[in-house]
Amino acid sequence: MTAYPPQPDRDSAPWWERVARREFAVQECDACGTLRFPARAFCAACRTEGWHWREVEPVGTVESWIVSRQPFVPGRREPYLVVMVRPVAVPGCLVYGNWRAARHPVGGERVVGVFTEVGEGLTLLDWAPADAGTPRSAPY
Repeated sequence: MTAYPPQPDRDSAPWWERVARREFAVQECDACGTLRFPARAFCAACRTEGWHWREVEPVGTVESWIVSRQPFVPGRREPYLVVMVRPVAVPGCLVYGNWRAARHPVGGERVVGVFTEVGEGLTLLDWAPADAGTPRSAPY
């Protein structure tokens, strides 16, 4: 089976590097202070180019989820759940990741980020229920 790893571009490569170091960061506009994700060259609020990375806690709430049957990573059990999470620090944004719990998510439920090493230098940001006491790092 062929894996389909992320293909970082000019804007997202630094984000993936931070995830590999187990950091969840978003861009902060130098001009207006707007936080944004995903990474991009211009601020949607004021259209300026200046920005810097700001580390934030990987916590949020579940907006929605899907059951995926597409094998993107060799050895991954199928089907598996992918959740859409609204980060507390950046409520106007959405972040996707694998669900790391034995049960289904609940809409509006509080979740925490779990950094998962999947091999070949790739770390993913997955999500788990906040009340589960899940570590911020887990094996794949």
